[in-house]
Amino acid sequence: MRDFGIALYNRWADLWNGDLAVADEIMAPALTLRYAQAGADVFDEIRDPRALAARIEAFRAERPGLRYEAQGEPVVEMAGDRTGLVARPYGARWSSPEREIDLSGTDILRFVDGRIVEVWSVSGGAAGRSFYPAA
Repeated sequence: MRDFGIALYNRWADLWNGDLAVADEIMAPALTLRYAQAGADVFDEIRDPRALAARIEAFRAERPGLRYEAQGEPVVEMAGDRTGLVARPYGARWSSPEREIDLSGTDILRFVDGRIVEVWSVSGGAAGRSFYPAA
């Protein structure tokens, strides 16, 4: 069962890496996003997978070469075969004209019947730093 939570988190990373079709597969029809980063209030009004995919597409367009990857150990709590929570650190990297940006954050996904219904996300944003610096 734990493997399901980890696989779902990996699909979440795929979505953020530009595979926008994944949104309809992994997100519940009604969802809640809770992003703590400064400037992330645009996510507050998103309530469905298509709106999330559109916002991710715009976000990625502003950050050429953006790449997310799961890092560290996942924490998974299951309440059935496809219901539970998964929390995991992630790394994100992209280049700006001024510098290479390498930062970390943590996403917590709550899922019911195999679909993500709620997300909590915390990072330092572009001004943040990496938990696991690039080698």
